[in-house]
Amino acid sequence: MKKILKALAFLSMTFIMVQAKSIDASIVKIYTVSKVTNYMEPWNSSVQRSSGSGSIISGNRILTNAHVVANETFVEVKKYGDTKRYQARVLEVSHDTDLALLEVKDKDFFKDTEALKFGELPKIQDKVTVYGYPMGGHTISVSTGIVSRIEHNRYAHSGKSFLSIQIDAAINPGNSGGPAISGGKIVGVVMQGITMSQNIGYMVPVDIIQHFLKDVSDGKRDGFPKLGIMTDKIENPTLKAYYKLGEDEGGILVVDIVYNSILKDVLKRDDIITAIDGHKIENDGTVEFRPKQYTHFKYFIDLHQYGDNVTLDVLRNGKKMVLKVKLPATSSSEHATYAKLEYDKMPSYFMLGGYVFSPITQNLLNSSGSPVLSLRAKATKFPTKDEQELVVLLKVLAAEHSRGDYGISMWHIEKVNGKKFKDFKEFYKLVMDSKEKYVVFEDEDGAKVVIDREKALAVEPDILNRYSIKANKSDDLIEEGEI
Repeated sequence: MKKILKALAFLSMTFIMVQAKSIDASIVKIYTVSKVTNYMEPWNSSVQRSSGSGSIISGNRILTNAHVVANETFVEVKKYGDTKRYQARVLEVSHDTDLALLEVKDKDFFKDTEALKFGELPKIQDKVTVYGYPMGGHTISVSTGIVSRIEHNRYAHSGKSFLSIQIDAAINPGNSGGPAISGGKIVGVVMQGITMSQNIGYMVPVDIIQHFLKDVSDGKRDGFPKLGIMTDKIENPTLKAYYKLGEDEGGILVVDIVYNSILKDVLKRDDIITAIDGHKIENDGTVEFRPKQYTHFKYFIDLHQYGDNVTLDVLRNGKKMVLKVKLPATSSSEHATYAKLEYDKMPSYFMLGGYVFSPITQNLLNSSGSPVLSLRAKATKFPTKDEQELVVLLKVLAAEHSRGDYGISMWHIEKVNGKKFKDFKEFYKLVMDSKEKYVVFEDEDGAKVVIDREKALAVEPDILNRYSIKANKSDDLIEEGEI
């Protein structure tokens, strides 16, 4: 019996070692050269080099994080046990969920490798093994941890909230994009850790990865369905009584609906959504996705692709109803706030005689040291049909005609010569098409900045030369045929 047990133990250990060796062969180190944009000087950029991790999956693709290859200008990959770097390119990317797929043109890269398969969402206290190339060395690193939490969290790369897995394995810079393995299969992709903490790391769970892969299988990324509604919890008993909601009933209150929401013709303000696809929403806005495990109610929306049907149980004026919603076949609208995060592009701007204008983005707000609290507060709101982008006078470059305005920075513009505008391109057109001697910019309080158009255009070539600026506007504003 002892011999049999020893033989079984030996075979088990041999299997684990072979399995580990097979996984090692599918782990990739990613080298990225990226462009670092300067939103305070939108004509400038610099170069940054970084590295991350990835894994080989079906279709000769490499799965990694979006932030590993964000703003990339050149990407190389190196597989385990090889010293040669191969050029790669980004095939698909989801910045929202911090996932990306790479491809390598030279198929020799995939020789002697095996595509990793996907497992299921792990359970609390399941053991996972993290593979990657973190700082502190050049060879592959393997660490083991326990799943300690599964719930919605903010993804650092996008600021969006999705299901995530918290683990206690050691995660360091360079680990990003590497797989977390359980039972020989991928159950997550390492994405971020918490600094000043004891081994708290987060993974993109396999459910989110599978959604991403299914979404891009047609060669086009639509992302996760966005409902385009603002909601609030309804826990207070008096508030429940006001909305005729039972004391033991839960739900979320619809407080606003975006003008282009897919639910704009279905829901109304003050509706209470009590269930999604039959899954009850609790008082605190969570849903039970596993027995005794709760997360944000949008979990059951995130399971859907565009084109799916969704059922909402709604309480409207005390009356219960069931609403069936057909999600559009493709994502045709953006329900982000005014200040969006941008990736993989240079900032938009244009200049008139040294007065530099730019749309508000989250990147710009993050770069600016200026408080401008009213502007930052407005940037968190949803756009409207008539105002979809905020525009600021970013800065004023010193010149004789602009004396007295040098100190202006991050000044929000509401009107151009008395006219409002929808977005930055419409703002640009209003300025450039104006035939008035003076171009008058006005903020929400009626304060004005006035530019003498003729003088500004006359000194602009000198200002561009003086400040070593290549062009007076970003490439996205150059019209066809314009040089």
